[in-house]
Amino acid sequence: MHVYYTYMILCSDGTYYTGVTNDVGRRFQEHCDGLQPTSYTAKRRPLKLVYVESYQWIQHAIRREKQLKGWSPAKSVRSS
Repeated sequence: MHVYYTYMILCSDGTYYTGVTNDVGRRFQEHCDGLQPTSYTAKRRPLKLVYVESYQWIQHAIRREKQLKGWSPAKSVRSS
């Protein structure tokens, strides 16, 4: 059985990054390491993993990611 995760990272500038992965630890470390210099999180380190949800189906994880990305920053702060 596969497990997929929707996760939210708090960046040093107070913004949030939301993504989907099948390995939260690995993916968060990639963000922290800044492996892709042009990525959203690379210039906003240090980072803090603030929220994780797990799903059996990737479609559900992606749906949740889209929902979270549609939230206003104020709503995201109240919910974390």
